[in-house]
Amino acid sequence: MERTLTNFVRALRSAGAAVSSAEAIDAARTLALVGFDDRERMKDALRIVLAKTEEETALYEHLFEAYFSQTASHEQARREPIETAGDDRTGDTGDPNGTGQDGAQGFVALARSNDPNRIAAAMARAGAAAGVDDIRFASQIPVFMRRMLEQLGVDTLERRIEERLPGPSAQARAEAQALIAARAAMQRHARAFVEQRFELFGRSASESFMNDVVVHREIGQLGLRDMERMKAVVAKMARRLAVRHSRRQRIHRRGTLDIRRTLRANAGHEGVPVELVWKRRRKDRPKIVAICDVSGSVSRYVRFLLLFLHTLKDEVADLAAFAFSGHLKDVGRELETMSFEQAMEHIITRVGAGSTDYGQALTDLQTDHWDVIDRRTTILVLGDGRSNHADPRLDIFQDAAARAKRLVWLCPEPPNRWGTGDSCMLQYRPYCTHLSYCATALDLERAIDEVLTAYD
Repeated sequence: MERTLTNFVRALRSAGAAVSSAEAIDAARTLALVGFDDRERMKDALRIVLAKTEEETALYEHLFEAYFSQTASHEQARREPIETAGDDRTGDTGDPNGTGQDGAQGFVALARSNDPNRIAAAMARAGAAAGVDDIRFASQIPVFMRRMLEQLGVDTLERRIEERLPGPSAQARAEAQALIAARAAMQRHARAFVEQRFELFGRSASESFMNDVVVHREIGQLGLRDMERMKAVVAKMARRLAVRHSRRQRIHRRGTLDIRRTLRANAGHEGVPVELVWKRRRKDRPKIVAICDVSGSVSRYVRFLLLFLHTLKDEVADLAAFAFSGHLKDVGRELETMSFEQAMEHIITRVGAGSTDYGQALTDLQTDHWDVIDRRTTILVLGDGRSNHADPRLDIFQDAAARAKRLVWLCPEPPNRWGTGDSCMLQYRPYCTHLSYCATALDLERAIDEVLTAYD
């Protein structure tokens, strides 16, 4: 059962559970204590060791049932030889023409046995020999099915079919049809087996691959299917950022040891440091003012930036969000009171129409919302800087940069287009703490990570 536990841990890791090597060793020790006889007790014991969060617990429950429902037949299968079409287990008298009649009849007998244990054991042995647990993509299911059937001796069966199909007699044609039916039955069993193993070992790996593809693809090039996947991926990335930065804050909260003050405080104890004194550096709580261009060319990028910030709201409690195409509007209330999809629809409808004017948006910020910017503030601008040749109001932009802790601009256009046509990016650049090309979800994650790191 050691291999069974190892493969179960691999299935958990493939599905996204963070099972360390130490935890895998603890699981083996746990099983040595509780044994395998009582399945519910084994399930409860392993859950304590291998599942640390609610999400991992739900994952564990699903995989345990899916995996260990097949374990008994798999373990029995590994202790027996593979039952191939060449095995003489049917009592046939042989084929004088040397065409493999015994093997074909054995394959048919297995298909018609209606013995689920016998068929499950045969599938498990063939699956292990074919390496089915290495499956990664759904497109590989037919490949592994064929490998399993070959382990069971389907080649012998198919040669028999080829010999009988051209036969003139009704008996030959009937035999060929029986062999074809047997092959179809075993194909169904093999498909079911491979699909089960794909759910355990392949689907999560396939999902991870597809997720990796979309986070590296330019947001402007995403299709509708990609957008649905991206919403889940971005939410997961944001949760990861929240955990990372909350952990950093806990690490730095105590500070570093102040040796001089510690010695002074313990002078009365003959220098023995009974009381430790820590240096504590005052940390600013993250405060972000997001200013987003929601005109048609940039709206997709804004959707994912705001999704990041919306998911990080517990980590960034002090968040102000503004959107503009012409005039600038406060959209924080929508993000707080509506579902994210409803909020985005409302923001795009309310603010997204009209000609883009960065100068007017900056004027509105100064006139109506200037007090939201202070020395703790990171101003986070997402836009392409294209202002339809209107006055960019660099004076207001410079003043905002001077008031804030940092000013970070994320531009979805590549640098070789900055300053071309109606782009004001090269004019705004000298006043930015950080200006970067931001085309993918991965770029957004890095940018927000850098913003939050400035507060650690």
